[in-house]
Amino acid sequence: MPETESDTVLLDDTSIEVETDVPWSVIVWNDPINLMDFVSYVFRKVFGYSKSKAQKLMLDVHEKGRANVFNGERTEAEMFMHRLHGYGLWATLEQDK
Repeated sequence: MPETESDTVLLDDTSIEVETDVPWSVIVWNDPINLMDFVSYVFRKVFGYSKSKAQKLMLDVHEKGRANVFNGERTEAEMFMHRLHGYGLWATLEQDK
């Protein structure tokens, strides 16, 4: 497992270690509005995924109710989440543990 950087924050003689390199995930949730073909199209457009990868993720959303579509730094994950929102998809962030 790769080492992660961390910062130590001092508050009232108490130290709290905050991991700054912990990856974040973008989760897309199933919804009753968007068609499966449209969801697949959005994954290809936003992430540049191949047709087969986009379809696999779309099927995860449809069948499992959610799919992890991206892992990476928080700022990049937030950008992708907002782009997905722009297409009307329900997407959230989760911090990997």
